Amino acid sequence: MRRALLSIRDRFDRAGIFLSALCMVHCVLGLVIVSFLGLGGGVLLAPSIHRVGLALAVAIGALALGAGFVRHGRSAPLMLGALGISFMAAALAVGHGLGEAVLTIGGVSIVAAAHLWNLRAAH
Repeated sequence: MRRALLSIRDRFDRAGIFLSALCMVHCVLGLVIVSFLGLGGGVLLAPSIHRVGLALAVAIGALALGAGFVRHGRSAPLMLGALGISFMAAALAVGHGLGEAVLTIGGVSIVAAAHLWNLRAAH
């Protein structure tokens, strides 16, 4: 039973890393496609995509990083994840453009690093 719970927690960390990478690709490609080609702005820059992404990051981060804290007792990955999520939330407030991209890419990079740290701390 304990092994199964660890496997589930590890999967949430891996999902967090994957979603962070997917978010980063979306952000970079969205900027390139909209800025240089003028295509897809309504879809790629839709605020609902960013709100859903933030909600997923909060949910997966809380589950994986919170469970990691309970298991290994290190609060640093949890705090690092919270910092990254705060950058992502700030990106929603600044509107589309370079500032949003910098905050989002920085935030998802920090969240991915927190999930990696959490995986390593647990093993």
